[in-house]
Amino acid sequence: MTEMILAAGGVVWREGKGSKIELAIIHRPKYDDWSFPKGKLDIGEELISCAHREIMEETGLNIELGPFLGEYEYQSIDELKNVSYWAAKVLPDSKEFQANSEADLLEWHDIESARAKLTRDADREILDIFIDSPFQASKLIMLRHAKALARSEWQSGDEDRPLDILGQLQAKRMHAIYQVFGISQIHTSDAVRCYDTVIGMTKTLKIEPVITAKLSEYTFEKNKDKSLEYAKELAEIARAIDETILLCSHNPVLPRMLEHVSKKSDLDFPENKLKPGDAWVLFLGKKKVLQIDVIPAPTV
Repeated sequence: MTEMILAAGGVVWREGKGSKIELAIIHRPKYDDWSFPKGKLDIGEELISCAHREIMEETGLNIELGPFLGEYEYQSIDELKNVSYWAAKVLPDSKEFQANSEADLLEWHDIESARAKLTRDADREILDIFIDSPFQASKLIMLRHAKALARSEWQSGDEDRPLDILGQLQAKRMHAIYQVFGISQIHTSDAVRCYDTVIGMTKTLKIEPVITAKLSEYTFEKNKDKSLEYAKELAEIARAIDETILLCSHNPVLPRMLEHVSKKSDLDFPENKLKPGDAWVLFLGKKKVLQIDVIPAPTV
């Protein structure tokens, strides 16, 4: 049986003249084809981190990932592959493309020209998904804190309950996942388990966290509106500044926040609640949420 190779990449886009969307298509000399940038998953790497890394390695462009576009399987020359794709926005500080071992050419095309240039039908299917996706949306990330000690194992106040060993390992790997979204603000519950989930990420991203009781279980139990309105305000700020904001909170609070922020949307909510270290990424339209992606907890 042929082993399945996991890989990830993205549809890389920028705004050209007149706000016209342009897509980056690369030529791969190994296969003599034109495709979207993608590459194989490293051992222990998350798929979304792989997509971010491979796009930057093959194109030399600095990028910020957007909505998940789907996956497909295909048989290449020497192996069976499963490739996951995200939309990828080019950032203003990107440098010019330099030929490398994976891609010797990069061309910018409008959408219809890209469709004609792509070699594989599967890439054209991903392109169609990209066109219908909220790739230009701002983002609000709702993160559940990493795995904490059980309440029965902690004798002090619940707000001081720390992460357990698994949670500490999850927290150390958060940055590798969430750096791909270009986060500009991080807001966290004042509970120790939430603060400890994001503190490493805030230091690496050089973001001063906003620590607030409004995202805590205690405040939610006393006054649900304070917590729900705080999340709604963060969504409005993300829309206004067209950036990505992350909040870290608790399982009883987050599903209600999701409902409150998304109540004008006609989306199906995720069926399962967040496990420790999981997150929802909300892609925000002008008045409603356009897509919700689930980000699993880091693999440890």
